[in-house]
Amino acid sequence: MERDPDEGMLGWDETVFRTESVFEIDYVPETFKHRDSQMQSLTYALRPAVRGSRPLNVLVRGPPGTGKTTAIQRLYDEIGAETRDVRTIRVNCQVNSTRYAVFSRLFEGTFDYEPPSSGISFKKLFGQIAEQLVEDDRVLVVALDDVNYLFYENEASDTLYSLLRAHEEHAGAKIGVILVSSDPTLDVVDELDPRVQSVFRPEDVYFPVYDEREIVDILRERVERGFNDGVVTAPILDRVAELTADSGDLRVGIDLFKRAGLNAEMRGSKTISVEDVESAFETSKYISLSRSLQGLSDSEAALVRVIAEHDGDQAGDVYEAFHEETDLGYTRYSEIVNKLDQLDLIDADYAEIEGRGRSRSLSLSYETDAVLDRLE
Repeated sequence: MERDPDEGMLGWDETVFRTESVFEIDYVPETFKHRDSQMQSLTYALRPAVRGSRPLNVLVRGPPGTGKTTAIQRLYDEIGAETRDVRTIRVNCQVNSTRYAVFSRLFEGTFDYEPPSSGISFKKLFGQIAEQLVEDDRVLVVALDDVNYLFYENEASDTLYSLLRAHEEHAGAKIGVILVSSDPTLDVVDELDPRVQSVFRPEDVYFPVYDEREIVDILRERVERGFNDGVVTAPILDRVAELTADSGDLRVGIDLFKRAGLNAEMRGSKTISVEDVESAFETSKYISLSRSLQGLSDSEAALVRVIAEHDGDQAGDVYEAFHEETDLGYTRYSEIVNKLDQLDLIDADYAEIEGRGRSRSLSLSYETDAVLDRLE
């Protein structure tokens, strides 16, 4: 029996999506809404670079999913369209969380190939980048995206010091730095060494959480670009916006639409239903958790698993289980606990224990199954 194409069911070769890539997290929208003042501040800070001078340094702050990375990417595109004399490089510090790793990415952005994987000292690596900058007479603008990860590894001050002092060792080197932090609890300038604070006087650009009206506006545009006509009704848009506003993270809404669209297709439907949205939300609401877990090293992931098995236990007891599994010492264990706490993956609460004084109990900040499923 042939399906009536008008009865709201998809044929095998049909899709609800007009352009599915619109719902990818790293998609840069053609129109960037509700961030005019932030873009103006960033443009003001980087304008000297276009004229061949060292730009102002910038601190970009705001919770996850508030448009910080998109703003940097748009700004870099604008500078690239304006001049060839500015080299713009964005480094993802969640993936590159040491000074050496950051400068390896800067080397790659400068020479279009990766540095040798071993045997090249930091000094030499840095020297080659700076010398090339001077030779090309180009200004370098470095965005350290998710710079909070450099702080978690105690690498931020050394990294920034090298960038800010480059012109002292290499005359003529012009480097501007944009620090992008997604950790609202981190006071970036206060956490830097005094030697860095004395030279780092950044412009402060804050990205607040989008309100529900702004979320509707942004998501409506994604829906118009990403879905075929009629796939998303007004009540569905409002429900997705409501769930997104509750989470405070625009990425939840973007991911939610993608998954809800796939759910509708699985049913063979030409429209997204409330059920498609609600079941998709069970996954999309954990987008921040998934992202945090992705960036963990093997030993950090091992500790998350151990805490899952010993949820609520004292830090000393958790350490014994962790040491048994990994052979790592207490100092490294303590560093990892602090990092997982800063990432909001765990709660490390102090409590008075009879006969033992103050002790920390460790527990997961999310449902155990949600964490372990995403660690697989």
